[in-house]
Amino acid sequence: MRILLAIDDSTCSAAATEAVLTQFVPLHTQVTVLHADDWPNGMTPSMKLAEGPAAARSALRLHRRCRTTAAALLEDTADRLRRSGFVAVASLRDGDPRQVIVDYARESGADLIVVGSHGKTGLDRMLGSVSNSVARHAPCSVEIVRPSAAATLHA
Repeated sequence: MRILLAIDDSTCSAAATEAVLTQFVPLHTQVTVLHADDWPNGMTPSMKLAEGPAAARSALRLHRRCRTTAAALLEDTADRLRRSGFVAVASLRDGDPRQVIVDYARESGADLIVVGSHGKTGLDRMLGSVSNSVARHAPCSVEIVRPSAAATLHA
């Protein structure tokens, strides 16, 4: 089985990782741990509006720091899966997570996408739910994992 585990640095993604570890047998299971770098959405509004060479350097430093953090998260998660017996690889892609996840699943022939849910409601959900968009457009089955109530309280 080929599983695509899409993560960010959230309790929702930690719950999705736990779901893979507890629900699937490592034997014959390959997991790709994917993070989509949706730059420049991580920038503060003031940084987006800043001008000049100093602002550009500051934005590039922030982007490098974000990518370094994402790469470390990917490798830590893949290592954790490997220690549990899974075949796991990490992939960092650029773009909107809604599209990157679906495209990567299609390219890699994933059998299942596992993604966390931030629990957005109302307008936030309609405008920005990655998990809902992935579920609607994925070429394979999708498991949407919500963090437990206890994990949400401690986050």
